[in-house]
Amino acid sequence: MTLSAATQAAGALTAHRPMLLGLAYRLLGSLHDAEDVLQEAYLRWLDVDRESVAEPRRYLSRVVTRLALDRLRARQAARETYVGPWLPEPVPTDPSPFGPLDSVELRDSLSTALLHLLERLTPPERAVYVLHTAFALPYAEIAELLDRSAADCRQLQHRAAARLADERRRFTAEPAEQKRLLDAFLAAAHEGDLARLTDLVAADATAWSDGGGRVSAARNPVHGADRIARFFAGIYGRRGRPGVAAEPVELNGAPALLLTWPTGVRYTLALTATDGRITGLYLVGNPDKLTRLPG
Repeated sequence: MTLSAATQAAGALTAHRPMLLGLAYRLLGSLHDAEDVLQEAYLRWLDVDRESVAEPRRYLSRVVTRLALDRLRARQAARETYVGPWLPEPVPTDPSPFGPLDSVELRDSLSTALLHLLERLTPPERAVYVLHTAFALPYAEIAELLDRSAADCRQLQHRAAARLADERRRFTAEPAEQKRLLDAFLAAAHEGDLARLTDLVAADATAWSDGGGRVSAARNPVHGADRIARFFAGIYGRRGRPGVAAEPVELNGAPALLLTWPTGVRYTLALTATDGRITGLYLVGNPDKLTRLPG
C-alpha cells in the first residue's frame, strides 16, 4: 500500500471517528475498549478494496459493531471475576469525543445509568437497542449491519426496551435538577445530616460502587434510603475523611462530581433522579477507569 493510499484510508476513518467511537463506547461501556475496536477497524479498512465500498460510514459502522459484539461476548467470562459491581468508564463530554450531543436521545444513550442497565441485555439486544435508540437507524439498516432480518431486529428492540422500561422510568430528571440534587446530597453527606440525606433519596434507591478491587468500595449494591445515607455520611462526612475536594464535571453528558481524597484517591459520583428524589447513585473509583479525567 502506498503512503497516499494509507493517508486516504486514515482520512476516511477520521471523518467518521466521533460517531464510530460513540457507537463502540455505547456498546462496550469502556472508552479504552472502544478505542481498541476503532484501531482494529482501521486495520481492516486498510485491507479492504475501498473503491468497492459505496458508503464508508455504513461499512465502518458494520465493522465496528461486529468487533464490539465480539468483545462483549469474550468479556462475559472475565466479568464474573470482577471485584464488586461493574460500572461503565466515566467519560468527560465537555467537549465530547463522540461529536455533538445535540439531542436528548444522544445524551441519554451515553448516561452512566443507561450503560449500566445495558449490561442486562444480550449482545444482539444491546446492539439493536443502541443502533435504533441512539442513532435512529431503521430496522432494515440494522439488519444489514448485524446480518439478521428486519423482523428479528424489531423483536430484539422490543424485548430490550421491555427489559429496561421499569428502570428507565426512574431517571427522568433534567441536568439542572441532577446538579441541584448532587450539590444538596454532597453537602448533607459532608455535614453527616442523615435526616436530610434520607429525605433526598427515594426509599427504593440503590447505590453502586466500582472500585475494581483497586480502591475501597462497597462489594455489593447499597439498597434503601437509610443505608445509602449512612454509607455516604460515613465515607464523606467530616468525621469520616475530612479534606475531600469536590469538582463539578460533565461526564457522559450529565452533571457529575470528581471527588479527590487527600491521599490522591479519586472517585466520580453521578446520579439518577425522578420526582425530586435520587433513585440511583454511581460511584466509580477504579483508577483504570479514571485516566481521562482532569488532573
